[in-house]
Amino acid sequence: MGICLIILILTFLRNYFFYKVKPYVLCFMFFGIGMALHFYNSFNQQISISGSHVIVFKISKKLNSNDKNRKYEASAKVGKENFNTVLYIPRSEKELDFKHYYKTKAYISEAKKPQYDFQFDYSKYLRRKNIEYQSYVNDKIFYAERKNLSFGEKISQKRLEVLQDIDKTNISSKSKEFLKGIILADRTEIDAQTVQDFNRSGLVHFLAISGTHIVVIFGLFYFSLIKILPLKCRKYAIVSSLVLIWSFTIFIGFGSSVVRSSLMLTIYFIYVLLQRKPDILHALALSAFIILIFDTQQLFDVGFQLSFLAVLGIFWLNQPILSYFPKQDNWIKKLVFNTISISISAQLATLPLVLYYFHQFSFISIVANLFIVPFSEIIIVFSFVMTALIAFNLDVELINIIYDFIIQLLLKVIHWFADFNTLFFEKIPMNFIEVIMLYLIFYRLKFVFLKFNIKNITRVIIMVLAFSVMRTSFDYYENNRSEVLIHSFSKHKLLSVKKNTSVCFWIDKDSDKQKIINFIINPYCASRRLNYFEIRTLPDSAQKVVYHGKIFKMN
Repeated sequence: MGICLIILILTFLRNYFFYKVKPYVLCFMFFGIGMALHFYNSFNQQISISGSHVIVFKISKKLNSNDKNRKYEASAKVGKENFNTVLYIPRSEKELDFKHYYKTKAYISEAKKPQYDFQFDYSKYLRRKNIEYQSYVNDKIFYAERKNLSFGEKISQKRLEVLQDIDKTNISSKSKEFLKGIILADRTEIDAQTVQDFNRSGLVHFLAISGTHIVVIFGLFYFSLIKILPLKCRKYAIVSSLVLIWSFTIFIGFGSSVVRSSLMLTIYFIYVLLQRKPDILHALALSAFIILIFDTQQLFDVGFQLSFLAVLGIFWLNQPILSYFPKQDNWIKKLVFNTISISISAQLATLPLVLYYFHQFSFISIVANLFIVPFSEIIIVFSFVMTALIAFNLDVELINIIYDFIIQLLLKVIHWFADFNTLFFEKIPMNFIEVIMLYLIFYRLKFVFLKFNIKNITRVIIMVLAFSVMRTSFDYYENNRSEVLIHSFSKHKLLSVKKNTSVCFWIDKDSDKQKIINFIINPYCASRRLNYFEIRTLPDSAQKVVYHGKIFKMN
């Protein structure tokens, strides 16, 4: 912090040498500020709690449910010790809310680090949210009404009540969950099949609140206000629309993509109101800086990274790609061609990171986005109006029927896209070095589109060849390794025997095979760059040996 302060003072000096190195020194200064802020944002739990305890708690956030439990983030207390935890509540218990304190008996355990490097580190993910414990409720829950709700908790409670009102409407369950997700950013109760369809079709961004949603809703506010207000009050229409957008952002919770979109939109229109030329890079950088000042842990959030990379990709490649399309002399051509160029730009920018984190990609997503995105504005506006009507207790049966029909049709189309299994690829290996190389190739693509000549094409081809050689080297290294591992999964253990390019997994006969494939086998195959795996059932005589952590000889 002292070095950063010295650099800041030096920026006021009128020295030629310092003027030349000023951009690099300022980069170092901001990096130093980030390190200092991250130090104070880092979580350091000072208490040690484990085992069965009676806990008093209040919920702070609802999380995605599973087949057996509802999940919540909560602030809890055991004796005099306060701590944050993820609560697992049996589905047989009624849903919790923000306006009560709760008391129950729960088994508390510290989130464990994964066994191996290819597994998702859930403990690190929780620590970045200032959570270190998981609590499993195993007794009756008692509650008492709270009188001291903060402003944020009152907003969260009102949002929860709107979600409960949506549940009471006379539309299908899938349409209800879609409506909650697309407008109120609540995907906690969406069924596994719908989530899988959105993931496999590459349309998960459509379900999550993103820049598209914020821009469309802002446009709805602005269009409504300019029809009401006189022409000389256009500035007030912009300011009022921004206030309404931030009210909406606060109401649905501060997701990184929502805050980023609202900040960028606000900064953009501040430029407009000040009659200065808008700059997307300045808006993007400033919004990231503001978010990271308040929470540096957002830098490690996958949604934050993908959100900003998508905007950068559109900035970098959209216009060069658009220049290859015919002249856009009417609104239909503008809509179609811009949709195609924006989709391609955003997908190319986020693809390396998607492969790095999720190791899967569907080529049908390109077609699905081109088909669905043009209709997204209509769906978002209709969903927003539906939510507003429900929030004000205006349940119109005809509108419910129309909305349900449209969403059911939309979900069937998305399911149809997701069923193209031949175009869906998973277990795609990708490490951090390969990601960096792909982004260097992405950077050079702009120059190819701008000036299609031998020099630019040759540079990209050389970089692609270098990437291929590097990838082949990583494949060769992993394909010549052999290893035997014992994996813990839920209450079961399984054995993996890898030899060169194939691996055999030995599992208990009572194990959930599909979950083991999703959470153990697929990540392992992607990490070890394997194309083939085999699953066998352990004989009863061998299971005890594996459970004691010993390796035995198999014929």
